[in-house]
Amino acid sequence: MMERKHYIFLTIVITMCLQAACSNAVSEDAVIVKTSPADFSAAVAKSDALFKQRADNAKLTEAVTLLDGYRRADDRNFDVEWKFAKYSYFLGIAAKDDKEAEKIFAKGRDAGKIASSLDPSKPDGYFWYAANLGEISRINPITVGLKSVDDIRGAMNKVIELLPGYEKSSAYDALAQIELETRMYGGSADKAIEILEKALQTEKGNADIHLRLAEAYLAVKKPAEARHHLDLLMQIKPDPDYVSEYNETVEEAKKMLKNKF
Repeated sequence: MMERKHYIFLTIVITMCLQAACSNAVSEDAVIVKTSPADFSAAVAKSDALFKQRADNAKLTEAVTLLDGYRRADDRNFDVEWKFAKYSYFLGIAAKDDKEAEKIFAKGRDAGKIASSLDPSKPDGYFWYAANLGEISRINPITVGLKSVDDIRGAMNKVIELLPGYEKSSAYDALAQIELETRMYGGSADKAIEILEKALQTEKGNADIHLRLAEAYLAVKKPAEARHHLDLLMQIKPDPDYVSEYNETVEEAKKMLKNKF
């Protein structure tokens, strides 16, 4: 009788071990399943099409959500990560409140960081990492902003090193913003002007650069130069993919003309 009990016990143990082995085999198979390059490309293409319709915030949200579904810790894709970071930046800008925006920017920041590690030779990850971090800094100027200046500056300088004209030379604009917004802590309007005038060597059609130059020239009490750049801003033919952003910059320029001249 005792031997029979041992036999039953051993049978149960063996059965459990076999079940565990089968379970582990399924788990291991699940881990090694990879998304095909074609699937990644299709997801990116669809998200690009949705992004172009971002005037409808639901389309922008859909683009971000779509890419988020292809972000896997064990199967990273460079294009998915940096475009998720870019589209998250725009979605955060469109968010209704800072709390919601900060969560979106944080995910975008992290994706940009991942993209820069996946391919350090391309500017995309560095730029959108810094852009999202810059917006988090704007929301939390004391707790995050002051601590993040070096990280933002370093990433944007890396963009300039790799491709100065990336995103219409917007890395220069970001560096100039740092100078203007940290004047109480060592930043300089003159340095901002130097950076932005250098940007014009590679890009004259970025309205934000002209707006920032107007702001910087006003800061050093040169209204004629500031007015000149606001006039140039109004004459720019906007990029068809960024018409809404250009219109927002024009509105800011009009306010500056009304209030400062």
